[in-house]
Amino acid sequence: MTSQAMSPSDEGGLETISAVLPAGSTIHAWIKASHGAAAPGRLTAHVDGDQAGAVETSNPHEFEFRLLTLERGGETAFSYDPATTDVSVLYAFRQPCVLEEGVRLLHVRPSNAVPEIPGGYHFRPPFGWMNDPNGFGRFGGRVHLFYQHYPHELRWNNMHWGHAVSDDYLRWTHLPIFLPPSDALAARADGRGGAFSGSAIPLDCAGIRIFFTEHMKDRQPEEQIQFTATSGDLVNVEPPNLILPARPEGLGLTTDFRDPYVFMGPDDKWKMLLGTRDREGGIILLYETDDPGAATGWTFLGMLHRENRFGMTAAECPCLVPLDDPANDPSTRWALIFGLLTSRDPATGRRNITLATIGRFDGHSFSVEFEQELDFGTDAYAFQAFVDETGPVGIAWLANWTDVSKEVDMPTAMTLPRRLALRGGALTTPPIADVESLRQRSLDAQGLLDGHPVDLANGSVEILLTLKEAGNAFHLAFEHPDATVAVQLNDDGLSILFSVAGAKTSPRYIAAGARPSTIRIFLDAGSIEVFGDDGRWTGTKRLPGFKGINAMRLAAPEGHVLTAEIWQLGL
Repeated sequence: MTSQAMSPSDEGGLETISAVLPAGSTIHAWIKASHGAAAPGRLTAHVDGDQAGAVETSNPHEFEFRLLTLERGGETAFSYDPATTDVSVLYAFRQPCVLEEGVRLLHVRPSNAVPEIPGGYHFRPPFGWMNDPNGFGRFGGRVHLFYQHYPHELRWNNMHWGHAVSDDYLRWTHLPIFLPPSDALAARADGRGGAFSGSAIPLDCAGIRIFFTEHMKDRQPEEQIQFTATSGDLVNVEPPNLILPARPEGLGLTTDFRDPYVFMGPDDKWKMLLGTRDREGGIILLYETDDPGAATGWTFLGMLHRENRFGMTAAECPCLVPLDDPANDPSTRWALIFGLLTSRDPATGRRNITLATIGRFDGHSFSVEFEQELDFGTDAYAFQAFVDETGPVGIAWLANWTDVSKEVDMPTAMTLPRRLALRGGALTTPPIADVESLRQRSLDAQGLLDGHPVDLANGSVEILLTLKEAGNAFHLAFEHPDATVAVQLNDDGLSILFSVAGAKTSPRYIAAGARPSTIRIFLDAGSIEVFGDDGRWTGTKRLPGFKGINAMRLAAPEGHVLTAEIWQLGL
């Protein structure tokens, strides 16, 4: 995927984007008419000097999608007049092999370009804004990740679905934007809604069926309604169909009604979870259908779960997966995971907590056995999981809505993919085993044990500490250009210490009472992820900026840290 800088052409002030492209290339362009321009926006393609097509728009408010196909290949020039036309995104791909090759990015603007991060190994979009993972699953033998996406700025706005594919959850190929907002929403640029979060399931005949919420602010009587659509080739989506046009009546629910998560229940029927709320707090709704293709016949079964603590509003992004045993085994425990929107823990000041509630699910009701926080750092939000060939695996947005600003662009990424398992009466969420393939070389672990500063180069590293006894205290301080960061274990528990200059207060990111014997830490530009005792306690924190932690120093009573290992990481 290579960007091509635009350059002035010889044709009276036109800008030109040039690339050598093969015959049959498909071009996706997002253009809009410049404000105040008398003429429509227009992008023209030439191949070896001969015109190969053109697209236009008269919309000055939002970028609109336009499609071009090049019948023959060669030196290709896309030209436009910046006085009449704005071009946001331009990429090319070969339709027959796009799943293997991905897209070739030809142009983005400074306002939607993401910085290069040498050595970075977390999933990031190729341009624009990203939040919740959607439709995370294995389809056609490979792992697909869809995600909430606004292509045209590095801030939230009308939602699209981005798309990528991987063979190992770590090395991703970027695919064409999968799902745009409806035409009514695409005509605006005021963040009024779009294709909100959802999920995907495989189709028996090949391809997938997706489910998503369409949100349109101030629409009456329903701001949020549920749609489904199919894709036969895993790249292009058919027009969506409305399946749930309204909330259940008589429950006193607010207009929050979103994030359909569809999965196969223990009774071999498709189930759907939806997040909502009433005056008391968050609610998760349960639907089902007898349709083997999950296309129609969705009926409301009732409230599956309620949570009203921490001042939360809506329950968001629910998912429900069986742990360790088959879904149709009555003894199987299931993990019901969901976000507590606007929640605030008064003991620590942490916001937007995610809960994992463990119990049994019979297809109609969920009986709770215990619950725990999914992540004590709280920057693993909108977690979505599915059962892969070797067990359940999930991924989350590596951010927190508390940090989102309408004025300041925010680095955004996905967490490392994580396994889910029951161990010792708790849910564990360790990183997938393939993260070891990121290790490139060992760094100076002995210097760390001796209390010396250890240089971390670009900050993309993995650290493994083994303690002599569970709960042995230590303090690992990191040097970061924009924040004070450390990992600490003491009698209070396992903590990520984090603060930025000028902040009045900082939450306490702590797994209270945790006494791990091993601590595994992953650092990357923009993030720290901590796994105590193979994910028994997991903490994720987004770090400001795109620069990594460049050094660290360990302080611990003699003999507390038995061994240390450090690896430089990279894709």
